[in-house]
Amino acid sequence: MAGRGSGSTGQPAAVTLAVGQEELLLDRAVREVVDAAKATDPDTDVRELAAPELRPGTLAELTSPSLFAERKVVVVRAAQDLAADTIKDVKDYLAAPAEEISLVLVHAGAAKGKGLLDAARKAGAVEVACPKMTKPADRVAFARGEFRALGRSATPGACQALVDAIGADLRELASACAQLAADIEGAIDEAVVGRYYTGRAEASSFTVADRAVEGRTADALEALRWALATGVAPVLVTSALAQGVRAIGKLASAPGGMRPGDLARELGMPPWKVDRVRQQARGWSADGVATALRAVADADAAVKGGGYDPAYALEHAVITIAHARR
Repeated sequence: MAGRGSGSTGQPAAVTLAVGQEELLLDRAVREVVDAAKATDPDTDVRELAAPELRPGTLAELTSPSLFAERKVVVVRAAQDLAADTIKDVKDYLAAPAEEISLVLVHAGAAKGKGLLDAARKAGAVEVACPKMTKPADRVAFARGEFRALGRSATPGACQALVDAIGADLRELASACAQLAADIEGAIDEAVVGRYYTGRAEASSFTVADRAVEGRTADALEALRWALATGVAPVLVTSALAQGVRAIGKLASAPGGMRPGDLARELGMPPWKVDRVRQQARGWSADGVATALRAVADADAAVKGGGYDPAYALEHAVITIAHARR
């Protein structure tokens, strides 16, 4: 998050603007203001309102001087959805914020309600950026920061493995970091994450595929054996292998010189996946892709009843794919 909800004195800012669509970060921005206010006055009154609840006159009522001069935190969620007459009230308030009141505007940051966003910025609101984390690299950096905030360190491989296992849910990722920090006394590395989290079917099968197309034979076989031992269906592994190899083939056949966004649309992949496939595609040739696709087809037939030993068929496919990259 960029920016903070409290000033250099530790007092919460008069107006804080939490901007973005990452719910966990938005909640943290609000909590930081509330915690700062309660550190000053434990009896701080906290009022949270959704946009429809803030009607003309409501803000003036909430921020009017109190007989007991109590501190308040007023949180307005989804401020981009406020009605026009209510936005006028908020803009009037921004011109002269009340003492002992901390106003937090939670705004999605898109074009809707941009006038309120601009007015808050012009009024000097403390802004906290809470952007949606769509790139795996951003989530890896987030995990690293979570461990650091908990007073622990984790290897880059551990952070990457955790993101691979958890996926895009930032709240769940933060929870996983906290759980590992609490449970593990020694180093938090990729092996530790593997013991705790790679038992998930989807994560395990795609880990096998990623390691295979990257040419990491030993790692791919280890991931495969773990996946099968934890009950992952062989057909999920062949599906993941097929997706991994086809993605490389699609990238190789795409027109050159395309901008990242155009390339993502052309390939039917999100931009973060294009970045990952581009890294994985190094060392692949057209013949290698063809060999890998044949290996996947053979394994798929074997695990669907055409062979006696699905595990052997998958191991053979993984080895063939990893070697095809070379």
